[in-house]
Parts: sequence; structure tokens; C-alpha cells
Amino acid sequence: MSDVTFDTQLLQVKNLTKHFPVLKGAFRRQVGTVKAVDDVSFDLGRGQTISLVGESGCGKTTTGRTLLRLIEADAGQVLFRGHNILDLQKQALRKLRRHMQIVFQDPYSSLNPRQTIGEIIGLPMVMHNLCTRAEMDEKVRAVLVRVGLQAGYISRYPHEFSGGQRQRIGIARAVALEPDFIVCDEAVSALDVSVQAQIVNLLLDLQEQMGLSYVFIAHDLSVVRHISDHVVVMYLGQVVESAPCDEIFAQPLHPYTQALLSAVPSTDIAARRKRILLPGDVPSPINPPSGCRFRSRCPIAEARCAQAVPPLVQFGKRQVRCVHYEHGATPLAPVNIEKHSPSL
Repeated sequence: MSDVTFDTQLLQVKNLTKHFPVLKGAFRRQVGTVKAVDDVSFDLGRGQTISLVGESGCGKTTTGRTLLRLIEADAGQVLFRGHNILDLQKQALRKLRRHMQIVFQDPYSSLNPRQTIGEIIGLPMVMHNLCTRAEMDEKVRAVLVRVGLQAGYISRYPHEFSGGQRQRIGIARAVALEPDFIVCDEAVSALDVSVQAQIVNLLLDLQEQMGLSYVFIAHDLSVVRHISDHVVVMYLGQVVESAPCDEIFAQPLHPYTQALLSAVPSTDIAARRKRILLPGDVPSPINPPSGCRFRSRCPIAEARCAQAVPPLVQFGKRQVRCVHYEHGATPLAPVNIEKHSPSL
């Protein structure tokens, strides 16, 4: 596979869809479908970070893994380096795979306990012809130093390290292959707050040094604000709002985004938002509400919200999926839902 010249959009995700069948009974009859990812689209520029956020079960992790074909998509396109990843055969995909890596959420289960750190980081480099067996140890030592670990750790096993150190090893395994982009799947959520800051700073340093692009999946919106260029908010498998990071934190448009951001703790009393408590739980993705999927919890829902799925409305560099913005040529003022919210 020859190298070609690419534009500034490293990754283009178009109408990505992944549904899981729900099987029941001795004959494994399909009784439903989990709409985990439903028509998701976004672009990732070179050297940029796009964050996928939302409550547990919104489909952000499935989206990240489908980008890498760790989970096979049902429909859509993932254009990376001029190729639709979803159409590639095994051999072509294998050649491209070193350019797209992942850092998993759990630093304890993501490393093979029977391999040394040298083998965990070095064997993929040998497999992708980035070095020979004779050169492997030297290359691994250099990568360990780059991620803030001692070169002497090369002969140790994963159980000898703390959670933060293991996550650094996971990052080392990813960057050792010199990728173009990395999916960070809740890469800091299992770590202590002080260690989270160290790992986030490491990711930012590596991005600057290597020109990496990240798809960053997270719950912690404080971390998202620190690391992101663009934020995609998901709810029940759909994108409900997408905007540059500064814009979405300064002026969230969708009621769900407003509720999420109201829960972000802040030391700045003047900047704190009134907490918005959403009623009920996230509906089942097997049987989501008709029309707008957020309507069953939305304090400003109307009858028309149940009639059809609202389209994503474009306002410059941002998009929002809400009937309150369908007919405006420019963004409306953020919907004020505080007066509709339950009292604290």
C-alpha cells in the first residue's frame, strides 16, 4: 500500500451504524435490536482531538471500537488515509492497522500478564517490520523513556506496576507503532485524579511531539475540556450536538448537553451553572422513544418531538439535533430548561 498525499481531514466518519441483535430462547430467535450506534458522522483533523461524551450506554465506546474494526459496522463509511476501513480485506487492513491504535480503559486487563513489558511493546513493532528482533530492546527502552518510565522496566511483568504505570505502558504500546491516530477509550477514568492529570498531560505532550490525532472517549467533562478541540455529545446511539470545545462549553444548545455541563464541578462560583436534574433513567436502546430519543427525559418536550427524529441542524462549525432549532437560520439562544427542572 503506497503512501499518498492526504488533506487536513485525517478521519471522516459518515453515517456509521452498528446494531446488535437481541436473541432469546433455545433457537436463538431474534426478538429485538440494540441500536448502539445510529447514523453517527464526524471529522477528525490532523493533530486534533475529538471527544465523544455522554452517559453510559450512549454508544461512544462502540463507536470508537467500530472505527478500528474491533467491532464490525453494519453501515456507513470510515475514511482514513484515503481508504474506507470498513471495505478493506484482511491483508490491506493489517498494513493500515499500525497507523490506528487504541488505549483501553482498564490498565489491568489490557496487558498480557505472561509477557514482559519488552514483549508487550516490542513484538508489535517486529510484526509490523518497524525493527528487527535484535533492535527490539533498544527501541522499547526509547519508547518507555518517552512515556515517562524507566528503561530498566523492560524485563518486568505487568503485575509489578501501579495502575498509572500500566496505563503508561498501554500508551507506549500504542505510540511505539508511530500511528496517525489513537482511540483513547476511557483511558483515564480508572485512575486516581492526580494520576489522571499526569496521563492527560502525557497524551498532550505526545500529540505535540508526534502530530497525533485522538478520538477521546470520556465521562469526565473537566478532562474533555482540557484536551479537546471538538466535542460530540451522544445519546442512545445518536449525535445530539457537535461543536468546537470552547463553543459547546460556553453555550450548550441541546437540553441534554446543558444538563451534562451543569453537573461539571467548578471552583469558579461565578461560572457555576445551576444543576439540572433529568427525570428517570436512560431508556432501553432496544426500544428507544419515537421521534427524538431524548424526549422522555426532556423538560421542554412537545407533542411534535414524538413525531419524527429531528435532523442535525448545521450552525457554522456546530450541529444540534432538536426541534427548537430546526427553522432558525442562525443559532437561537440556548433553551432555558432550568425553570422546567425539578427543584433541588
